Amino acid sequence: QFQLAVPVAVVFVPGAVPEDLPKPLPFRDLREMEIPVNQRTSVTSRYKMVYRSTTAQEEAALAAATAQEADTALHLLQDTLLGSLTMYVVPETSSLLPQGITVYVGKHRSALVRAGRDLAALHARLQQVTQVMSFTSNSIAAAFVDRVPDGQLGLDARRHLKSSLGYEITFSLLNPDPKSHAVDWDIEDAVNRYVQPVLDKLSLVANFSVDSQILYYAVLGVTPRFDKESSSFLLSAHSLPHVINPVEARLGSSAASLYPVLNFLLYVPERSHSPLYIQDKDGAPVRTNAFHSPRWGGIMVYNVEAPASPEVSLPLHVDVDMVRVMEVFLAQLRLLFGLSREELPPEFLLERPGNEGLADWELDRLLWAHTVENIATVSTTLTSLAQLLDKIGNIVIKDDVASEVYRAVASAQSAMAELAEGHLHSAFQASKDAVTSSERAFFDPSLLHLLYFPDDQKFAIYIPLFLPMAVPILISLTKIVREARQRKKEPTKMD
Repeated sequence: QFQLAVPVAVVFVPGAVPEDLPKPLPFRDLREMEIPVNQRTSVTSRYKMVYRSTTAQEEAALAAATAQEADTALHLLQDTLLGSLTMYVVPETSSLLPQGITVYVGKHRSALVRAGRDLAALHARLQQVTQVMSFTSNSIAAAFVDRVPDGQLGLDARRHLKSSLGYEITFSLLNPDPKSHAVDWDIEDAVNRYVQPVLDKLSLVANFSVDSQILYYAVLGVTPRFDKESSSFLLSAHSLPHVINPVEARLGSSAASLYPVLNFLLYVPERSHSPLYIQDKDGAPVRTNAFHSPRWGGIMVYNVEAPASPEVSLPLHVDVDMVRVMEVFLAQLRLLFGLSREELPPEFLLERPGNEGLADWELDRLLWAHTVENIATVSTTLTSLAQLLDKIGNIVIKDDVASEVYRAVASAQSAMAELAEGHLHSAFQASKDAVTSSERAFFDPSLLHLLYFPDDQKFAIYIPLFLPMAVPILISLTKIVREARQRKKEPTKMD
């Protein structure tokens, strides 16, 4: 039974305090909401609300000209506790928010909310904002994706990567026609400039390693269709799933990897199939000319402009525009981590995260989901281990295996307790420790050889060895018994 506590501070600007407040400021309130998962698991979200007035420093920060400037100034005054939120309630007539905007969500852990007509309208807005910035029923249900029936979850829930202690990211340049195209891409500079800030922000979630490669004569494996009207080649949506398998055989990155591998492929079409465009299900061209595969990665087609003169010398030198490429790959990376922004009302304004790739509250949202998923994974792993040990009666469990099981259970219970208190960072760390201990116990080498060597296999191995020796022994024993019986039947001679 999960309890997820979110500390929320509701700060009223002078002139924005509703008249129907139940108590004078400051005061506390607790709001709960039940999130159904399945018959055995339920999640209770508890919002620990603290209502208070602004301080002098906060009033000075809120006197900024724009909401962006106010958000930057308020960030220096806020509590940096992971998972905590601060809602600043401004008057309905405030010019800080643009016209027609009632909620502004910044890059950090705060939002600006118009007061509304009364307390009920304000509570409705606050509840919607807190769910956007922490977790929703869909994001929590997606963490239990293996335990929820298929019909209850959308396609997006199964698109996200499963929680892991680490991820490997591979950028690959596919040049199927090196005789025609000499492709040059500055992948190292692009990773340092665009990808590394995102990974630095995500370093709290997991460890990341990045590598790159160039593959020559690597084709997609699907022959595109030529369109006479546009004089171009087209890849339809139904043929995209058949593109990945032939390419993946050439990548070779996931063969020796302990962690999930994210593949981002930049494909430069061969000259005979240029230009190449991807079509969606409706037959319209995809604006980014790219597509992504859930829990695998993404592929972008990079067309090269045909030379103006047919007599130009080959191979044609191509400099890849890494800004355009990295925009697509980073968007796909956000989708794979479940950071796609949900459909919001038009009166909501979300600030762009900038070079870091994700806002602070988006990182918290990821940590909420991964913490719950880690605890569910530990539960599944230990349950499977217990069922396995029940089936193998003669198994010997060493002390180190038992200690790992105890440590996993204690860490999972600690993570549950920290979640109930609203301590997101310590809960996530405890859930990672629980996953590590449970995996060590489940895959301990002392258990594996008994797992693959049960009793029926022992009989199959030892009977052919002992049966040839047992046959003459049994014959001899039978002969001895027969002779003993005959001696008993013979009369004893008396002198």
